[in-house]
Amino acid sequence: MSGTTSTPNKEVVIPEFKQIMGHPSPLWMLFMTEFWERFAFYGIRWALVLYIVTQFYGGNSAGEQSANLTYGSYLALVYAGAVFGGYVADRVIGYQRSILIGAIFMAAGLFMITVPNEDIFKLGLATIIVGNGLFKPNISTMVGKLYALNDTRRDSGFTIFYMGINSGAFLAPIFTQILAQKVFNVGDTPAYKVVFFAAGIGMLISLVWFYIGRASLKGIGAPEGEAKNPMRMVMVVIGGLLVIPVMYFLLKAGAGNLQIVLTILFLILAAMLMVEGIKEGAVSRDKTIAMMIIFAFNILFWMFFEQAGSSFTFLAEKVVDRTGALGMDVFPTAWFQSVNSVAIIACAPIIAWVWVAMGKRNVNPSIPRKFGLGILFNGLAFGLLMYALTFLVDPTINKIPFWTLFAVYWIQSIGELCLSPIGLSMVTKLAPTRLVGLGMGGWFLSTGIGNNLSGIFASHVSGDSGMSIGSALSGYTFGFWSLMIGGVILFLLAPLIQKLMHGVK
Repeated sequence: MSGTTSTPNKEVVIPEFKQIMGHPSPLWMLFMTEFWERFAFYGIRWALVLYIVTQFYGGNSAGEQSANLTYGSYLALVYAGAVFGGYVADRVIGYQRSILIGAIFMAAGLFMITVPNEDIFKLGLATIIVGNGLFKPNISTMVGKLYALNDTRRDSGFTIFYMGINSGAFLAPIFTQILAQKVFNVGDTPAYKVVFFAAGIGMLISLVWFYIGRASLKGIGAPEGEAKNPMRMVMVVIGGLLVIPVMYFLLKAGAGNLQIVLTILFLILAAMLMVEGIKEGAVSRDKTIAMMIIFAFNILFWMFFEQAGSSFTFLAEKVVDRTGALGMDVFPTAWFQSVNSVAIIACAPIIAWVWVAMGKRNVNPSIPRKFGLGILFNGLAFGLLMYALTFLVDPTINKIPFWTLFAVYWIQSIGELCLSPIGLSMVTKLAPTRLVGLGMGGWFLSTGIGNNLSGIFASHVSGDSGMSIGSALSGYTFGFWSLMIGGVILFLLAPLIQKLMHGVK
């Protein structure tokens, strides 16, 4: 999960930096800052739904439905928070201070969820949401500020930074699972609190690393003008503290009510973009319409993609035969969370090469068709699950082979690479000129809506009594057909959407 905020398209003076491996030295500081933040974020991902069922439902499988809904709502609000975090950095206190305050909030929230009380747990999640909103979009923006607009190393710099994201996401589930089940476990129950505590330590490392290393930025991202006023930091902290109860209330209100709130926000945002697009003329109007159509399909993609931390976790725990997998006695459920990162790192250069090769032959797919491919690959992953749950169930243990879920993560990752990397770039090209930031907000909000719907979908997959072969087959069959039909429709609409985009590629 990554995000950026828009910055003015004007050249700024870049300080003289020491170069390390051909890139400005602060890139490596930001790399490790993001590594530890992603370690914290993904370190708890595998444990959240399992912990909710164990701690607050006494291990009763009926709690899976509530756990899935809470997880989906949490992710949705994380993405929605990124919209406001970018605004705070742009207009109020600058990027460096936003990152520091966000890291403090995130660390506090991670330690709060170690407390075995459901209300404090959700208050902790709300605190993480506020902190992530201030941290995540702005650390990515800082990378872009290290390079001049015409610097040919810019894309390479972001690629290196992207490796930091995936390295943290890869190692976190492995490390926290070992701590929880091999070092501090009690009986058969993993020590989930240790997972959260370790993630909190990781976030503190990220905070200290950036606090010390920010001197190497030589003023990049530091507050300017009125933003230097220390009282503005106080205002942001107070504002964050006031927003936490709002996030808590939205988590408590349930995924259905949150969906209503998110939908209303999205409709308001869409109306503002359309009004501005119409004001700018027919071309801008058409581009805005094209962007809105893509947003709708983005919701569809993430509704089904984001099952890793919810229904796929229960599937791995209860329905997948993990014994003897990859030479282990039992392949840990948590380690499935690392598969996506490995697949992204391995497949990203291949997918990039494919697009370049197709471009040389003038057959490079349009943006809508790349989105369509992403949705179709996502659908194929669910098709494999549907096949496995129908034909590959071992009747002696009532489980499906390990390789099927492992392959699902790889297939989904290919779909992600077809869709996600071009999303933000697309927005900067299609949004009305004066509202590019709001267009970015639409992208994040559409992803958030998809994540909230993913929790609702996962709750139906688990059903009232918990994950089973039957409930999984029913749910994933619905996912397969929804994605395949959606992907085909997008392919059919692609020429119309491309026409509305007026040459944007």
